[in-house]
Amino acid sequence: MSIEPPTERLPVVPPPPAARRPRGLAGRIVGAVAFALMVSVFLLPDLWFGLDRWSPFTQLIAFRPVLVVGVAVVVVVLGLVTLGMRRAWPFPVAMLVVLGIGVSMLVPRMLADPLPTGGEALKVLSFNVYTGDADVNALADTIRRERPDVVSLPEAGERYRARLMPLIEDLGYTSRASVGERSQDVNGVVALVSPRFGDVDFTVGRVDENSPFPYVVVTGGGLGDLRFVAFHSVAPTAGSVSQWRTDLAGAGGWCRGDTPTVVAGDFNASLDHSVLREAMASCGDAASQRGSALTATWPTSLPRWLGSEIDHVFSTTGTAESFEVLDLPGSDHRAVLTTLRLA
Repeated sequence: MSIEPPTERLPVVPPPPAARRPRGLAGRIVGAVAFALMVSVFLLPDLWFGLDRWSPFTQLIAFRPVLVVGVAVVVVVLGLVTLGMRRAWPFPVAMLVVLGIGVSMLVPRMLADPLPTGGEALKVLSFNVYTGDADVNALADTIRRERPDVVSLPEAGERYRARLMPLIEDLGYTSRASVGERSQDVNGVVALVSPRFGDVDFTVGRVDENSPFPYVVVTGGGLGDLRFVAFHSVAPTAGSVSQWRTDLAGAGGWCRGDTPTVVAGDFNASLDHSVLREAMASCGDAASQRGSALTATWPTSLPRWLGSEIDHVFSTTGTAESFEVLDLPGSDHRAVLTTLRLA
């Protein structure tokens, strides 16, 4: 019997996978960036060449604070996935960048300006009375308690004015509705002025011939050079977005020029809408000045942190000393009450 010597076997060395890693990493980065850009179109449409001027982005951007919270949840989930799958790290990193931009759009509205140290006080109340169905007694009680100098009541016409004024007759307010009793309240806006301003002038007009909601301008008397405007914009529903843009652009005209002006009402737009920011760039927003511009005024069916802040008081002069959001029964809007210190 012969014994063959054992043959030496060389170890089999597999080809290194390193050559494939750069391509895999690059693919994940591209995928993460593409995913983040897609999310940013919905979270930041105003930064994508003004996409928020068009549906459905116009409606979505009104709830950007809620969308930011949703993106934050996605970032956390992706971060947890990365703990078990480290190769997925580009996705939470890319989403974190989008989240940071979204947060940076909100933070300035949560930071209050320095309190004004001088100037004449002007207390302003604005309340959308929801097609004239808001509780007129509750509103009268609020006016009696707060004694605002000027009041803006969108969706109130002569019918609602006729119900309200007898309840506060002893306070001496003067008022004007932009539509008569033959028109539904939803089509109008009512302006009230404190008796301390004496005889004032009321003017009714429209920002555009097609605008369905006429405004009321108050001038003269003790207001001096100051102009007060009670305003209501059309809502950006399907088929009305173009008119909505026109209404807001028209309202911006009151912010430009040398006439000191206060504009109060339902703008149907939040400060997340680039259309509103551009139109009212020469005015200060009372809620933002007091760090309260993320408190929702609509709808009342949602908590204050979940809705949208679409009711505003803008002013070309001075700074807000205080700002409150009030819950009054019978409306889908909350009222806003602010005291301005006019420069």
